[in-house]
Amino acid sequence: MNDRINIELHSHTLWSKDCLTQFKTILRLCDQRGIDRIAITDHNTAEGALELQRLAPERVIVGEEIMTTQGELLAYFVRETVPPGLTPLETIKRLRDQGAAISVSHPFDRFRKGAWEEADLLRIIEHVDAIEVFNARCMFPQDNAKALAFARRHGLRGTVGSDAHTSPEYGRALTRLKPFTDAESFIAALDDAEYVQRLSSVMVHVGSKAAKWAKKLGLRPRLWAGG
Repeated sequence: MNDRINIELHSHTLWSKDCLTQFKTILRLCDQRGIDRIAITDHNTAEGALELQRLAPERVIVGEEIMTTQGELLAYFVRETVPPGLTPLETIKRLRDQGAAISVSHPFDRFRKGAWEEADLLRIIEHVDAIEVFNARCMFPQDNAKALAFARRHGLRGTVGSDAHTSPEYGRALTRLKPFTDAESFIAALDDAEYVQRLSSVMVHVGSKAAKWAKKLGLRPRLWAGG
């Protein structure tokens, strides 16, 4: 009997500056696409994730994608927002104080502002639980391959995620795990992870750019998060 569940470990909502996707849409897509649990990892805030978890407590994992001074981190089982702009080690300390699990976002994506220099990543690998070995938004498969090779070389656990910002993206990349209840059991489950890995079209980047400009221009006001 296969008791694994499908988990989306990298997704955004309208609480991210480059996303317009509303909560009700995300929950509907989870139902349609067999996503059992979803980590909401908005940019530099956990507020949207906390709100959505109140609406769907059994499905939503509160997360955050945090920009540090060297690159971005993904956090799971977060209780409150950790602000951007801190050093990686200070960010990790604040997350550990909350009991969070920590991965590293798209570490070698050549087009991401939040990518990592390998030397900086080496300084923190003993302090994180995993790195993202596949991100569906990476335009060059070699960048994901480099992350996977790095993880294997250093004996690191892997996470995969869609980095979803637009409706077609949710569920493109899934981590399949045995059931877990908290950060500790989640980390343990990653030791035996299976993956669904499908790259998204490069056109999804146009969607997030459009969302960012729409918000800057006031064309789409931020709606109540439950709307």
